[in-house]
Amino acid sequence: MAGYFITGTSTEVGKTFVTTLLLRSFHAAGIPAVGYKPVACGSREDAEALQAASAINLPLETINPLHFRMPAAPMTAALLENRPVDWDAMLGGAQRLAREHPMILCEGAGGWMVPLTAERTMADFAVALGWPVLLVVDNRLGALNHTLLTLESIAHHGLICQGLLLNHPQEERDAASISNAAMLKQITEIPILAEVMHDQATLDLPDVLRVSAT
Repeated sequence: MAGYFITGTSTEVGKTFVTTLLLRSFHAAGIPAVGYKPVACGSREDAEALQAASAINLPLETINPLHFRMPAAPMTAALLENRPVDWDAMLGGAQRLAREHPMILCEGAGGWMVPLTAERTMADFAVALGWPVLLVVDNRLGALNHTLLTLESIAHHGLICQGLLLNHPQEERDAASISNAAMLKQITEIPILAEVMHDQATLDLPDVLRVSAT
């Protein structure tokens, strides 16, 4: 196992927060894992968070080889900056890390199908990696629809979704956030690996991830 590709049901669903918890939980289990953010748009705070949570101190440019200043989809940011999305830099960075480290957690930009270019999406990058997918779900009203659509597309691209991680970005709970887990267990066979609460500090490494890494 070289790594996992971590995507979300949309942008701003807590992918980085969940990924940093997973990085630390792998490390606590004796599995040195490093984070990877192939492309960041706007702030590099997400990449910096992955850098800080990784088991090994790596340069930010290694964690995040491609950065655009505009907070937009990579295709849009690249067009506005008149600079192409460097596919080889994105893929080559992941492959080099996979050769040197036992576990890579690669966090995508935005949601599953966010465009990189007119011809390629973040999903295509995941396919090029070929790693199992972890799906971070923004646990709120609408999560069932967004989750099922994303799972359908992951399967259509020929990849395996290893599991769902339901994230609660807000302290307040409503009927949807309380019931979504039970509903997802009834309508999909993809396991829920964890429910991550607001400001949660640690995460027990799900057994399926522990087994796959050893």
